[in-house]
Amino acid sequence: MTEHAKYETVMDINEIISILPHRYPFLLVDRIVAIEKGQWIRGIKNVTVNEPFFQGHFPGYPVMPGVLVIEALAQTAVILAYCSGGSKLPGGETGIILFAGIDEARFKQQVLPGDTLVLEAEMIRTVRGIGKYKAQALVNGKVACEAVLMAALRPPLRGTLKKDAEN
Repeated sequence: MTEHAKYETVMDINEIISILPHRYPFLLVDRIVAIEKGQWIRGIKNVTVNEPFFQGHFPGYPVMPGVLVIEALAQTAVILAYCSGGSKLPGGETGIILFAGIDEARFKQQVLPGDTLVLEAEMIRTVRGIGKYKAQALVNGKVACEAVLMAALRPPLRGTLKKDAEN
């Protein structure tokens, strides 16, 4: 069985785009393969040699930048937050969830073209619009990166995000 065959899609790229404000080349989650709302999520990023960052990181030895692995984990955690109802502001308006912090980040393995990056995030807690997540990225079942991430719910800037897309 191939690596891809192990994971059944529960949220495709079109559903992800309807949740996240990110777009190419900065959308770093291809699909969600498992989710327990309010608890945990598992997503997939298929890393290809055609990624724009490989042109400069590094010519002749392409390695996915660690900050982009962290960003992929953060995007996965934000999908969990949105799906768990964590995007509602006190007045009922939908807010934007922004990356707010990172602790305990460790990089244990390089992520290379051809790798399937399995992105996992577990909700630790959410208090007053601040969510904390234990996250890890795996390649072939081995931890490539792990971190504790924080995200903050904020009102969207006037004239941005989904409201603009509707107009």
